[in-house]
Amino acid sequence: MDDTVSAVLRAIEAGDWTEFAKLVHPYVHWTEDGVTTRGRVQVMHLLSARGGTKPAESYELRDGQIYGWNS
Repeated sequence: MDDTVSAVLRAIEAGDWTEFAKLVHPYVHWTEDGVTTRGRVQVMHLLSARGGTKPAESYELRDGQIYGWNS
């Protein structure tokens, strides 16, 4: 697993949204169970309300940040 992915999962688990924001591209495409949420702020809201995420089956990095997440 890529270090960035591991860091994102740790940030989500810790509820550290400041760190999460540094690791995720502003225009991220976050897909879980076939439903895509676009944009870092919307993804943070989704994950904070849900309390977590599933590990990525695939992901895309852009400029060292998560740009695409599929789980």
